[in-house]
Amino acid sequence: MLANSSHSVILATDLDGTFLGGLERQKAEFYQYIQANRDRILLVFVTGRELDITFALYDDPNFPIPDYIIGDIGTTIVEGKTGKPIPSLQDWVAREWNNSNEKVKALLANEPGIKLQSVITEYRVSYYYQPDRLQASTLTKIVEAGYDYLLSSDRYLDILPKGISKGPTLLKFIEEMNLEAENVIVCGDTLNDLSLFATGLKAVAMGNSEPKLIEKIRHLDNVYISSHPGVMAIWDGLKFYEKE
Repeated sequence: MLANSSHSVILATDLDGTFLGGLERQKAEFYQYIQANRDRILLVFVTGRELDITFALYDDPNFPIPDYIIGDIGTTIVEGKTGKPIPSLQDWVAREWNNSNEKVKALLANEPGIKLQSVITEYRVSYYYQPDRLQASTLTKIVEAGYDYLLSSDRYLDILPKGISKGPTLLKFIEEMNLEAENVIVCGDTLNDLSLFATGLKAVAMGNSEPKLIEKIRHLDNVYISSHPGVMAIWDGLKFYEKE
């Protein structure tokens, strides 16, 4: 489904711990609600997952297929049903990354406290890291080489194109698709969602969010921190903003 003026809500949500979080009965009820309101809700997944892992969710016939996916922590942007890239956005990411996968791997080849993940992605490089062994000099090296990095869940280190992550890509997506920013509600639960909350868009944080995320967003006026986890927090947030 393409974006249009009938969409009074653009739900831009993380997956793990967020849209995929909660009890099975809670998810079933919430997904039914989403499906029943697809005429007014544009569904956008904003996830760290690779596309193939996201597409595997479609095997469940009751799972809502998103209208769009911003995957790989903001570095992959496609139509939800077809997987077809949005050229203007994907070309922007490609230009900023400039085929840097092997350069990044070479740059960090001998750094302590990190281990390359097995995921194969085109516009980022992902590592596991050990909080007690990761060196500040490693992070400095990444920045000085012209890249951004993202730490989350005390486990994941992602090297990204400069200026690109979930939040910046979502803002560029909103502009490209001529969406009304005031209709967008973002949802997330870990530090890799921090850039979503930093957009200034209406936001919902899960009640079971990563504590380090809550520390960074609790002062933000655009963020509603729900007391519920998973999909119940999203639903709670939607109701909160509908009252405004």
